[in-house]
Formats: sequence, structure tokens, C-alpha cells
Amino acid sequence: MRITAISRRFQWVREPDVLVAFAALLGVMAGLVLAASGQGTAANVVWAVVTGSLLIPLTWSVIRTLLGRDVGVDAIALVAMAGALALQEFLAGAVVALMLAGGNALEAAAGRRARHDLEALVARVPKWAMRRAPGGELERIPAEAVVPGDVLLVRAGEIVPVDGRIVDVPALLDESALTGEPLPVEHMPGDAVRSGVANAAEAFELVATRPASESAYAAIVRLVEEAESQRAPFERMADRYAMLLLPVTLVAAGLAWALSGDPVRALAVLVVATPCPLILAAPIALVSGVSRAARKGVVLKGGVVVEQLARTTAVLLDKTGTLTVGQPEIHRIATTGDTRGADVLRLAASLEQHSAHVVAGALVQAAHRDDLTLTVPTEVHQLHGQGIEGTIDGHVVSVGSADWLRSCGIDPDSLLDHRDRADEEGRGVVLVGIDHRPAGLIVLADPIRPDAREMVRRLHEAGVTEVAMATGDRRDVAEAVAADLGIDVVHAECSPEDKVAVVTAMRAGEGRHRVAMVGDGINDAPALAIADVGVAMSAPGATIASETADAVVMVDRVDGVADAIITSRRASAIARQSVVAGMLMSFVAMGFAAFGYLPPVAGALLQEGIDVIVILNALRALRA
Repeated sequence: MRITAISRRFQWVREPDVLVAFAALLGVMAGLVLAASGQGTAANVVWAVVTGSLLIPLTWSVIRTLLGRDVGVDAIALVAMAGALALQEFLAGAVVALMLAGGNALEAAAGRRARHDLEALVARVPKWAMRRAPGGELERIPAEAVVPGDVLLVRAGEIVPVDGRIVDVPALLDESALTGEPLPVEHMPGDAVRSGVANAAEAFELVATRPASESAYAAIVRLVEEAESQRAPFERMADRYAMLLLPVTLVAAGLAWALSGDPVRALAVLVVATPCPLILAAPIALVSGVSRAARKGVVLKGGVVVEQLARTTAVLLDKTGTLTVGQPEIHRIATTGDTRGADVLRLAASLEQHSAHVVAGALVQAAHRDDLTLTVPTEVHQLHGQGIEGTIDGHVVSVGSADWLRSCGIDPDSLLDHRDRADEEGRGVVLVGIDHRPAGLIVLADPIRPDAREMVRRLHEAGVTEVAMATGDRRDVAEAVAADLGIDVVHAECSPEDKVAVVTAMRAGEGRHRVAMVGDGINDAPALAIADVGVAMSAPGATIASETADAVVMVDRVDGVADAIITSRRASAIARQSVVAGMLMSFVAMGFAAFGYLPPVAGALLQEGIDVIVILNALRALRA
């Protein structure tokens, strides 16, 4: 076991880039030993072999880049190594080869470090589940074999394998891997639980609501895989820097040679200008930004999204499920006669246990929070979109719309004033009848997320010039929410097509904004797709929005949007800083080399020092 752990710890040693760098280092050192012992010819042969070994694959790489009508940063390294061989500066060529190999190894190691948080998510994918068989016994099955309706036992310390609802007892869950929240969170029976969280206390039973392939954690894994497959355009920007650097380097080298008559000075200029890992600092910073965002609970689909978010000047927010919780909660209960509100809720929630409607879940959870004892209903029948009726403790209970109560033989007129007032407030209602008489009305509200106001403030502080809202709700309701949160512009009563039009207008208007659209539902998907950056709030039923979006907020907090933009701006700034600072230092070193103050070997060592500095600077994007 100990040997296995040690082997895993040093697995990085077997990486191809590390092996190549190690071989180049051995070659350079072997040549130095031979030279010190007076075998200069043998030393030159060894250094030439080191240089040639890397020159061959590098030549092919540069040719492929040129065939793609691009100029890669490695072109300068190719010229320097070839020049070293031509001028028989074998040690200088070998040092450049070592620096090239070392830079690639360092970049690979930095990339692995930056992707660590994303890979940690994938490594925690649940493989097995304990299912309760019809006879009551437990059976261990693959997680992908779980189907909705299966009852699973989640033991202490285990990761929840699929999305579901808690059945029997309260559960204490460690959600840090998904939300970043360090303290365990208590969930009550009836609460929805996402896969990927860990059980931090006693075992509990969970009824699956989705198969593993459609659960929250599987969505994260797909997003991570997509994120790692993306190529950031900043790399192409880096290559454009190389298009400037390459001719400047060649002109400087040519002038140094022409004015001094010494081709070695030209080689020194080429060697000191070699930016092997230098420009790689940009993608390292961007990948670090992806990793940093993942730690905050936001999956960015590659470095390209980091750059786009960094340039965002306007954010367009959906309301329901984005600025609001997206799940109805009981606002108040109105009753008739001597009926108590608690009785109305208990009977309605008992009946709604047989319904999969989102309102049913809200009633059941509210009853559990109020410690009401629910009863299993009998003789249940329902009409989708209208209501449900059944028998509970000897009482005939009807729950639904006014038309549903009428179809059940109940006159709802005594409840209609309450319904009309709730409608004016923009709230939903559920009417309840008991034993064929109107008993009460439950007013439901979609509460504003507690962190929404802070998110809007942080966006403004981060330099977002316009925070807007687009919603299908009535204008009076939308404007009340916007005024409460400090939102700049309101677009109300929007269809999906209207939201697309809003995004288009924001991009083409006077401000010509770079727009980040934030939404959570299927109706937001077209706007997410057309925006410069689409940001999806992860929620049940948000699969299409998540797949359309460029970034997905996996935490149940809308301030993840502000986190993503602030993190992206910092990572992008560090990337540019690394590139510009590194190139300026290279230009200064080229000047010293051109005037003969920096020989080829010393120039190669100095350039590697510059590269290490800027790459370490790029890794700052990993930190808060």
C-alpha cells in the first residue's frame, strides 16, 4: 500500500515532457563532464545530439503551425537552435534545447496544477449505490443502474450517487465540493439533494428523482471535460505577439551581425529572444482562472470564457430561478370559518405527496419544516395542470385551481378576493377544499435570493456598466424586484424571442456592450447562445440552459456570477501582464546581446530565468 502511494505521488516523473527535459539535462551535464576532463570533441557531439534530438520534432511542429497560416512562438527557438548548430556553438544550442524542454515540462506541470480543482471533481464521481430491494434487503449496484423511484441508503461518509429527496430522517451534508461552503448543511425529509455531496453524519434514505447520467454531478463532469477541451484565443493572441517578435528578432540579429561582423552576436540575440515557455504564461493564467472559478463553484468552459467574461461590460439577468430562488415558498395562508391554517397546510401537503408538481414539493417541505405529521392519502385522482383530490384521515381534500374546486362540487367564491389580491402582487395561489367546502387558500411566492442585491453591487464595483433584467413577468412585478436590487434597466413581459432581441440590441446599441446573459431555464437558452457569454444557473430542469451556456454556476448562489467575472478579470489581467513584462525583459536582453555583452550560453540561461518569472507570475491567478 505504501509503495503504491509513493508511486502515485511521484507519477509526474513519468510524464513525457518531464522525461524529455530530464534527458536533455543529463545530456548537457554529461557534455560538461566530458569538457572538464579534456574531451571537448566528445562533449560537442553530446551537445549536438541533445540539440538535434529536440530540433527534429520542433521543426515539424513549426511547419504544421506555418501550414495553418500562423506563426508560433517556437519559430524563434527553431532558428536559434539551428543557428547554434551551424555556428558550432554546441553548448548554446544544447542549453536552448534544455530550456525548451524545461519550459514545456514547467508549462505542463503548471497546467496540471491549475486543473487540479477540476480533476478533483471528476475523481469524486460516485461509482456504486446501496439500493433497498422490494423485500427490504440492501443490494450494491452500479450508480448508473439507479432509476427514478429507487430508494437508496446513503451511509456515513458516502457521496450521494444521484439526485433525489430525503425520505426518513434529517441529513447533515458536506456540500463543500460543489458549493465551497465549509460547514455541513442540514437538510430535512422531503428536501431535494444533489448528487456529489457527502453524508457528514448518520445514514439516511434517499428516493432517486433522476438517473445518474442526468444528475447534477454527471452534468459537472461533462462540463469539466468540455472545459478542458477548449483552446483559448489568448493563445492565438500570443502567436500574434510572436508575429511581431519574430521579425524584430531577425532584424536585430541581422544588424548585430552586419555591424559587428560577428555571427555569434546574431546567435546571442536569437537565443535571448527565445520565448519557449514565455508566451505559455498566458494560457497558464487563463487555465488558472478556470480552476479558481471552479473552486468558487462556477465551471467555465475553457480559457476562452475567461477572456470573454473579463471583457464583459453588461450583464443581463433572468428573474425567475436566477434573481429569485426558482422554487415557490408559502407566503401566507388564508382560511374560511374556523379552519386553522396549519390544518389546511397539513391536509394539502399530505395529498400533494402523490404529486410531482413543483408546488407539491413546496407544500410538503413547508409541512416538514413546521413539524406537521403527514398522512398517506387514499383514493387519489388528479388532472395535470388543474388539481388533485383524495381522502386523508376520513376527509375528502381537494387542492388546485378555482375551476378544479368547481369540478369537485365546491363553490370557491369565498376565496376569490384573496386570490385576486395575490394576483395583483404577482404571486401564485393554491385553493383548498375540505369535505366539499372551501377551506382555505395558500399564497405562494418565489423569494428573491438573499445574495442577489450583493451580487448586483459587486458587478457595478467590478466595472460592469449596465446590469439589466429580462423576465416574462408583468412590468410592475419586475420593476419592484429591480428597484429592490439596484438593477439599472428592466425588460418585462419577454418571450424567449424578446430576450434574444434584448441581447442583440445591447450588443449593437450606443454602448456596444459585451453582454453576459444569465439564466436557468429552457426559455433562456436562445439568449444564452447569442450572448457574448452565456451563464447558466444550475437547477433541476436546467440541462438545456447549461449545455447552451459558456459557464455554469453550480452553487445555489447567484453571486457566483460576480465571482466568475471578477476572477476572470484578474486572470486575464495577469495573463497580459505576464506576456508584456516577459517580452519587455526579452527586448532589453536582446539589446545587451546585440552589443556583445551577453554571449549565447549566458543569454539562454537569462531567458529561461525570465520565462520562469513570468510563468510563476501567471500562477498567481490560482490564488484569491
